[in-house]
Amino acid sequence: MLNKLNRLLDSAGITLPENQKQQLVGYVELLHKWNKAYNLTSVRDPDEMLVRHILDSIVVEPHLQGTRFIDVGTGPGLPGIPLAIVRPDSHFTLLDSLGKRVRFLRQVQHELQLENVTPVQSRVEEFPAEPPFDGVISRAFASLTDMVSWCHHLPGQDGKFYALKGLRPDDEIASLPEAFRVEEIIRLQVPKLDGERHLVVIKANKN
Repeated sequence: MLNKLNRLLDSAGITLPENQKQQLVGYVELLHKWNKAYNLTSVRDPDEMLVRHILDSIVVEPHLQGTRFIDVGTGPGLPGIPLAIVRPDSHFTLLDSLGKRVRFLRQVQHELQLENVTPVQSRVEEFPAEPPFDGVISRAFASLTDMVSWCHHLPGQDGKFYALKGLRPDDEIASLPEAFRVEEIIRLQVPKLDGERHLVVIKANKN
C-alpha cells in the first residue's frame, strides 16, 4: 500500500517524510479493519481509501491558515486525521455525535501516537469553543448555510470556515446568510478521483 501511496503523492506533487506516509497507511489499515464491524465508510477497498479519503483530505492542507482547527462531523476522522498527520504543528479537534466513531478515533490516536488530535463526542451546536478556533473544517457535513449557522460560535475573530465540496456549490453560496461572505473558492486537484472537488473558504463579516 505504501508504493501506491507514493505514486499518488508523486502525481499530486506532494512530498511527505517517511514517518507521515507510514502513519497515513496505518490509518487506512485501521479504517479498513474497523470498518467491517463499525461501518465507518462506504469505501471498502483500502486502495480506494488512499484516493478518496487520504489524498482527498491532504490536498486541502496548503490552504489552511492557523494552528487550531476543528473538524465538525468528522465521521471516521476525515479530513481531520490525514490533515493532523501531515500538519503535526497544528492541533485538530475531531467532533462527532456518534460514540462508535469517537471510539475509533481514540484507537487511531493511540495506535498512531497522534498527540495533536482531540476526539470529542458532542453535537456541534452544544460544543463550546474555548478558546476559539483558527479554522472550522467540514467535509460533506451540511449545506454552507447550515454549516455557518451551527458553527458560527467556533471560529475566532480571524477564523475561517473551510468547506470541502464536490461540484462548485453555487446555489449554496448564493443563499449564504448576509453575515458571512465567501473569501475564496479553490478547485482542488485529486489524482485518480472521479468528479470535481472544491474548497469553499468563508469568513464572517466584521460588525
